[in-house]
This record gives sequence, C-alpha cells and structure tokens, in this order.
Amino acid sequence: MVLLHVLFEHAVGYALLALKEVEEISLLLPQVEECVLNLGKFHNIVRLVAFCPFSSSQVALENANAVSEGVVHEDLRLLLETHLPTKKKKVLLGVGDPKIGAAIQEELGYNCQTGGVIAEILRGVRLHFHNLVKGLTDLSACKAQLGLGHSYSRAKVKFNVNRVDNMIIQSISLLDQLDKDINTFSMRVREWYGYHFPELVKIINDNATYCRLAQFIGNRRELNEEKLEKLEELTMDAAKAKAILDASRSSMGMDISAIDLINIESFSSRVVSLSEYRQSLHTYLRSKMSQVAPSLSALIGEAVGARLIAHAGSLTNLAKYPASTVQILGAEKALFRALKTRGNTPKYGLIFHSTFIGRAAAKNKGRISRYLANKCSIASRIDCFSEVPTSVFGEKLREQVEERLSFYETGEIPRKNLDVMKEAMVQAEEAAAEITRKLEKQEKKRLKKEKKRLAAIALASSENSSGTPEECEETSERPKKKKKQKPQAAPQENGMEDPSVSSKPKKKKSFSKEELVSSDLEETAGSGSLPKRKKSFPKEEPDSDPEESGNKRVPKKKRKFSSKEEPLSSGPEEAAASKSSSSKKKKKLRKLSQEN
Repeated sequence: MVLLHVLFEHAVGYALLALKEVEEISLLLPQVEECVLNLGKFHNIVRLVAFCPFSSSQVALENANAVSEGVVHEDLRLLLETHLPTKKKKVLLGVGDPKIGAAIQEELGYNCQTGGVIAEILRGVRLHFHNLVKGLTDLSACKAQLGLGHSYSRAKVKFNVNRVDNMIIQSISLLDQLDKDINTFSMRVREWYGYHFPELVKIINDNATYCRLAQFIGNRRELNEEKLEKLEELTMDAAKAKAILDASRSSMGMDISAIDLINIESFSSRVVSLSEYRQSLHTYLRSKMSQVAPSLSALIGEAVGARLIAHAGSLTNLAKYPASTVQILGAEKALFRALKTRGNTPKYGLIFHSTFIGRAAAKNKGRISRYLANKCSIASRIDCFSEVPTSVFGEKLREQVEERLSFYETGEIPRKNLDVMKEAMVQAEEAAAEITRKLEKQEKKRLKKEKKRLAAIALASSENSSGTPEECEETSERPKKKKKQKPQAAPQENGMEDPSVSSKPKKKKSFSKEELVSSDLEETAGSGSLPKRKKSFPKEEPDSDPEESGNKRVPKKKRKFSSKEEPLSSGPEEAAASKSSSSKKKKKLRKLSQEN
C-alpha cells in the first residue's frame, strides 16, 4: 500500500501531513470536499507528521523564494529526508506547485502528485492549519502571512534605481501641463502688456521671448539707443531689435502707471522662470529616457517614447502590447467611434508625432505607421528585458524605417531584417562589454575609497584606544634617560664641586646604560609607535644648549616620578645637587617665559 503524504508550505514553516485510507479518498472525491469544511472529519483523514518552523523572517523569505523558483531549500530537504520513509517507492508526496514537485522528484527521488484530491486536502490544511499545529493561533498565522507577503513582494521587485519608468511618466505629464500653463500665462502677458505696447505682439511670436522683452522694456518711453544691444541679445536678431525700437517711438499704446508696470514685470518674470524650468525638465527627461529606454528613444524620439510609456502605464506594459495596439495607442476614442459607426478605423495614434509619418506621402502614411509600430514594439521589448541598456538596436531599427521610407518613394530594396539584427548583435555585445568594463572600474574605485575610509577609521580608533598606555610608557621611560643629562649639566654649571659629587653620577651613568639597553629591547619587542622615541633622544644630546632642552621637559617629569627617582639617589650629596640644579632650572624657565 502506497503511503500518501502532503507537503504544505506556510509563512511560519513547512508541515508534512499523512493521509489515512488513501484508496478510499482517491475514489470518493465529493466526500473529501465535504470533509474539508468539518474539522472533526478532517482530523480523521489527515494527521500531522512533522512541522519545521522558520527561525526568522529572513529564513522564511529565502524558503518562499526557493519554492517560487522551483528550488529545494536545505530546510525542506532536511524535513523530507528525516520524516519520510526510507523506501521511496512506497511513498507518494502531494504538493501544491508542480515546479517544486518536479524538483523534489529529481533531487530526492520521491514520487510527487499535484491536483485532484491533493488540491482539496491542501485547501482543508490551509483552513485548519492553526488547529493542526499546537501553539499556533489564527491571529499569529495571519500576521506571519502578512509580513512574509510584504517582504516577498519587496524582494520580487528587483529593479535598478536608474531604470525606473515612473519618473518618465511623471516628467512627461508635467511637461505637457507646463506647456499648457506657459501658453495660457503668455497669452495673459501679451494681452496685459499689449495695452501699453501693442506693436510688440506682431514683431515677437515666441512666448518666452515676449515675456523677457516685456520684463526688460517696461515703460516703452524709456527705450532708447543704449538698450539696443540688450534687445539684440534677447531677440537674437538685429532687425527685430531695430523694429522694436522704432515701434516704441511711434506706438499707439496707452500710458501705464508704475504700479501696473511692476505687476506686469513680476508676472512676466514668473512666466520666464516657468519656461526655463520647462527646458531643464526636458533635458532631465532626455537623460532619463536614455537610461530607461535607449532603443525606443533612439528610434522614435524621447518625447514620443515617453508619451507611449505614460499611456501604456509602464515600459513593461508597453512591451506586452502587440504592434497593432501600439499603432493606435492614444486614438482609442476614434477607434471605438469607428467601430460604433462602422467607419474607417484610425491609422495612427501617438506615433503620428514622429517625423517618419509626416515625411511619408499621404498614400503611404498608414503603411509606414504600421511598420513604425512594429519596430517600436521590438524596441520596447529590448529595452524592458535587456540587462545592459544600449541604443544600438534603436539606431539599427531607425535605419530600417529610413530604408522603408526610401523604398516607398524610390523603390530601392531595403536590407533584410536578419542581416540588420546580426550587425546590431555584434555592436551590442561590444557596447555591453564596454559598459560592464566601466561599471567594474567604478566599482573598484568605490571599493578602494571604502577600504581607505575604513582603514582611517580603524587607525583613529586604535590611536584613541592606545593613547593612554603609550603616554604612560613614555613618562616611565623618559626620566630614566634624562638622568644621564642631569649630572652632565650640573658640573658645567658648578665647576667647584666636590669629587664625591662628581664621582657619583658616573655610577649613575653605568646604571642608566643598563636600563637603556633593557628599555631598547622592550621598545623593539613592543608596539610600532615606540621606535619614534629612539629618534627623539639622540636629537636632544647634540643640541648647542643641552640645559635648555632639559629644562623644557624635566621639571614636569620630576614632579610625576619623584617617587620612582628616590630609590635611585645614592646619598644626601646627590639630593642636594639635584635640588640646586632644579632651582636653577626653575629660574631659567621663568626668564625664558618672561622673554617670550
């Protein structure tokens, strides 16, 4: 008899369930459907064999990704190998997803079954799961499902920040709105300033230029020859600047007060700033389109490509559309009106704004729009699903459209699509290799900077941590070495000293040499910062005035280490000599401080 087990994946863990009376269940499918809703009857059919909970939300997300991709995770492998019978031929495992079933059968050798009774059993397990597992409540199971659902959806949205098409949709919508607003405001400036200088409207046609001139001229009576050069800069035409100057002298406009002029100038400055922002937004849109959809923008232009993406909702939706839908995208009203009235359907929608349809003859507009929609559909799919964005395919597709246009006009046979795409593939591989090379260089530079930053942080932290013991070592070692200098300075100052006093420092010299040897050994075996102190001590000995160099450092050290120096003193004469030398040094220090 074949044992039927069911694998159930939940947000809290894997559950392995065994079914009783397998043959009867397989025969009586309607009864199984009735038993699913009743907990008591369902317990008679299904029993829980093993439950493997997830240790954390990260592990749950990894297992969910593995199940969705049809990969057997280590936790699932351990559960099945531990709790399923060793004789694999007598085991039948029911799973909900055919992909994970095929993976289990391939890797572990268990026969897997999906659909039919298994689907009904899994439906009952999902309904009564919190009753099958001890310690699991319905509320905690719902919370686990909600958290895993959010993290799974966030992990599945694996997109590049530089290739987000939402920004393109918002940019092109804002660009269209700005065009409408700038036109409305410019007409208001023309009408308002036209009361004072009506001849300017006929001379200047551009809205932004008109607003700049209205802001610059102000009162037309103040316009003279001195402002002619500035007028030429604004109009970019000497003839127009001269015409404006002549018209201002013989204008039929009414006089205007200063407060009205101030309001007109402030409003025209707002319109000018809006037009400047519109230009910067257009450049931003072009750069964004070159990152997100380079092939589509190379084929049909940035503005038309962005409008197609915005109308479709996203680049992915546009890539899913067939060429016939792309052709009439934006002409839905005309299409449904034609279907309703049984008239002619539209030939083109948003792609009419491309230059190709305008250049084609009237009889060829429908043919070229169909061909262009076909190439737009290919370009959008390349942009959506290619890993490295490149404009090579868009340029090649544009060449094909150009050749088709010339074929309609002159009859010249265009190249075959296969040959063009082979060339494009070779160029695209070269471009992709160059882009990946650049990205690798940038990544190496970033890693180097990061290593330097971390090394600097580690060095600073080590200096801060080891600063106090190093200071203690310095203060403990320096007085031992300075004692070699103290007896040398004393006989130079006091030439008439007793021989007993002068002989005792010699003993100290031999004693200090032994200490110096031991300290040198400690320094070589110690930290790397100590050899710097070796260099500092020889510099102090060949100084021209060794007493001053000793005076700068010794008094503080004597105060700190007076307790250590006391056992080294060999008699009251040495103590008296050291006191006299210290008093003289204090006097010298006072003199030096006063001179400074």
